[in-house]
Amino acid sequence: MSRAALQHVHRAAHTAERAGGFDMGQVLFIVWRESVEALLVVGILYAWLKNGDHQARRGLPYLWFGVAAGLLAAVGLGAALIGFTEVLSGNAQDYFQTAMVLVACVLIVQMVLWMKRHGRTLKRDMETSLQKTTQDGHWWGIALLVALAIAREGSETAVFLYGVGFGQSGHVAASQYAAIIIGFGLALLTFYVLQLGGKVFSWRAFFRVTEIMLLFLAAGLFQTGVDKLIDMEVLPVIVNQVWNTSAILDDSSTFGSLVATLTGYRAHPAGMNLVAYAVYWIVIYLLLRRSNSRMAQKQKAAGRPA
Repeated sequence: MSRAALQHVHRAAHTAERAGGFDMGQVLFIVWRESVEALLVVGILYAWLKNGDHQARRGLPYLWFGVAAGLLAAVGLGAALIGFTEVLSGNAQDYFQTAMVLVACVLIVQMVLWMKRHGRTLKRDMETSLQKTTQDGHWWGIALLVALAIAREGSETAVFLYGVGFGQSGHVAASQYAAIIIGFGLALLTFYVLQLGGKVFSWRAFFRVTEIMLLFLAAGLFQTGVDKLIDMEVLPVIVNQVWNTSAILDDSSTFGSLVATLTGYRAHPAGMNLVAYAVYWIVIYLLLRRSNSRMAQKQKAAGRPA
């Protein structure tokens, strides 16, 4: 076997070792962040209905019906994903799983951009829509609004979890279930703390910090997708190993694996990994700059006298 072939085998084995160890911290963070967003929507609607008049409180059963419907839709998507991959075999399954990793990356970036555009006015817009719904007596509109919000966050969570390996082996370990339960529990705690209205914590600060964390998480998923494409020989390696920092931080260790999955760090990256990482952040910079420019233009236009 040639030296290049040996290096490729070593690289594939190392990638499999890192990917094979399911990262509980990554799952916990995804479930926590997505659950907080879903709880934000439900919390706003619940507070409006609960503190409203008798007419508004009539919408509470529809609110909980929407929550249940949204959860069922999200679970259905997760089951469909696992069921679909089981009918695939060989290269088709590899391509599908790689596509899901990259789709998860795109969804995370899209979510960050959406929150930057709508996060400041989300509460006001939602309450305005809810007020119109209650005035018109369209209670099923509340159920639909909540169901769509829950289904959106839940379906994104399902895609993210599958993209990082959840359920791909056909077996879900107890630690994976524990990560989901802990993540949701932390989301409930976070929601409660933020609802206290303290000066230390605020929704704006929460979303600002987690937006940065999500962009790094998306970078980690993008690097995982690049690793898979290199191993399938879809992308060239360019340089097999640019450097080796395993002595400082081994990305196959427990802590190193967490850093790798949450940031895209590689102890001995190939040249293509570095190119892809640079391209990712250049694209993110351009997208954020365009988003900020559009927001500034809208604010300027809104400030002009009619």
